[in-house]
Amino acid sequence: MDAGKLQVEIVTPQGVVYRGEADGVVAPGVEGYFGVLPRHAPTIAELGVGEVRVRHDRNWERYAISSGVMHIRDRTAVIMAEAIEAAESIDVERARRAAERARERLRLRLGADVDVQRAQFALARALNRLKVAGAGIDS
Repeated sequence: MDAGKLQVEIVTPQGVVYRGEADGVVAPGVEGYFGVLPRHAPTIAELGVGEVRVRHDRNWERYAISSGVMHIRDRTAVIMAEAIEAAESIDVERARRAAERARERLRLRLGADVDVQRAQFALARALNRLKVAGAGIDS
């Protein structure tokens, strides 16, 4: 491994999504976005809904994540997520339908059967997927 690089691995229960060297990573911590460079101090951070970006030279690979954990140690950053999607693989129409279903559940939340917190989280995930895909959040 190049001494000026960071080894990055993104994994889900289904397997490895990404593995390779990078110049840095930006991730959505639960208390805000943070960056990781090759000599970052050892850290374990909880991740929330947002965009993970992996930098190679001047290019960024973008991923939509809803939650997870990042472990940083010895020039290695491992992101463990229940689900994460590369920007280019996001199904925009599916994300739009999910956002609309969540909005409808929130609009009709007068019924006792509606779990408002779950609907808000579903809406946040769908809007994040649309943003990362470059489809806009009001699409």
